[in-house]
Amino acid sequence: MATHTPPATAPHVPVLLAPILHAVAPVSGVWLDGTFGAGGYTRGLLDAGAARVIAVDRDPLAFDLAADWAAGYGDRLIMQEGVFSRLDDYAQDLDGVVLDLGVSSMQLDRAERGFSFMRDGPLDMRMSQSGPSAADLVNSAEETHLANILFHYGEERASRRIARAIVRARALGPIRTTLALAGIVEACLPRAKPGQSHPATRSFQALRIAVNDEFNELFQGLMAAERALRPGGWLAVVSFHSLEDRMIKRFLQARAGQAGNANRFAPDLPGDAPQFELAPRKSITADDAEVAANPRARSARLRLARRTDAPAGRIDPRTLGMPMPEAARR
Repeated sequence: MATHTPPATAPHVPVLLAPILHAVAPVSGVWLDGTFGAGGYTRGLLDAGAARVIAVDRDPLAFDLAADWAAGYGDRLIMQEGVFSRLDDYAQDLDGVVLDLGVSSMQLDRAERGFSFMRDGPLDMRMSQSGPSAADLVNSAEETHLANILFHYGEERASRRIARAIVRARALGPIRTTLALAGIVEACLPRAKPGQSHPATRSFQALRIAVNDEFNELFQGLMAAERALRPGGWLAVVSFHSLEDRMIKRFLQARAGQAGNANRFAPDLPGDAPQFELAPRKSITADDAEVAANPRARSARLRLARRTDAPAGRIDPRTLGMPMPEAARR
């Protein structure tokens, strides 16, 4: 099959694409890319032999940026604006689903999107460019609510101190820009040592997750993939921080019948037939060559699973210890 060479100026390098393509080879059938972004995974799947890829993204900018190359794939590429939590509404009997979590480089690189504490811009962070923004949240949420978001979604140990500083600062005037918020957070924490992440990293991560309801989206997206995949279909999920990876790991272990018993003295209870097989059992990380070529890959983890023929079921996210929205409200 002829390949379509991506443009040399592509703004995003897909992380762990090669291990995905190697694990699922030969690539065939219909796939859904639930986090289309700059199109790296979609192009990789199509070039490797997928008959069709349904590309889903909630950010309309993603499809605008793809306009100069998408037509080259004809009807093999279907672009669908939406959220991956509804992916089973967009397609059924899929041969594969791939999700690349978190914020994309095309969003980080645009100051006007308000995702980055390294570039001054409006405090926005909305992936869909609609709904309440990070500025709305920062300037209206109660101090306790802000602290809970920072702690549960960003694992920020200084969450209460930072939330208190935000409330004090906004009493003097609204916090409207990324650098204004970053400065407030930095003043609450020790200066970063060489090699350490920026002091505002965890706070910005937490607010972005809250604004975009990312953890609930992830859980619902995993369940939607279970409903949409055909028996033998592949699920590939790439994550970039420990909270996301823990959610995915626990979900897949539970759906593969490997979650274990919380009480080792309690009798084993019969459960549903496993909906997934882990393939492999552990996560996959980037090798040295990929990290050297793309430093973003350093923190990435890939988890792969294959759908069984067991009927799709239901699961309570609280049984998996997932940091769902109600956790941030406590």
